[in-house]
Amino acid sequence: MSQTSAAFEEIADNIEFLDDWEERYRYVIELGKAMEPLPEAERTEAARVHGCASQVWIVPDLDGEGRLTFRGDSDAMIVRGLIAILHALYSGRKPEDVLAIDAQAELGRLGLESHLSAQRSNGLRAMVSRLRDLAGAMQAG
Repeated sequence: MSQTSAAFEEIADNIEFLDDWEERYRYVIELGKAMEPLPEAERTEAARVHGCASQVWIVPDLDGEGRLTFRGDSDAMIVRGLIAILHALYSGRKPEDVLAIDAQAELGRLGLESHLSAQRSNGLRAMVSRLRDLAGAMQAG
């Protein structure tokens, strides 16, 4: 299995095609708008990702074949878009595959870090860390 999913590769291709950062920023926001919002009942403290300037929630699950799936939401549109990108990168993978992905390298291909504020970059790292922690816990049983 390739390191990244077809969904992530499509996002990477689309971002590469866009000429300037403002177009890329709008595209990331559109990815976030396309996501299903998380029901209010799932916006719990246990689902909240700490280390983000915005409110961020990630609700994990294992599908019937032992693959990590998750839903997420944020009160900031650009962060919702980042969650959508992480969903494309990680969701539907076995926990050991999630742990094997070099998120920094894959996300680096998108060129987002240099255009995100320090707080957003820290938040993105916190979301990646949370997903890796969840995958590790799922792998451990």
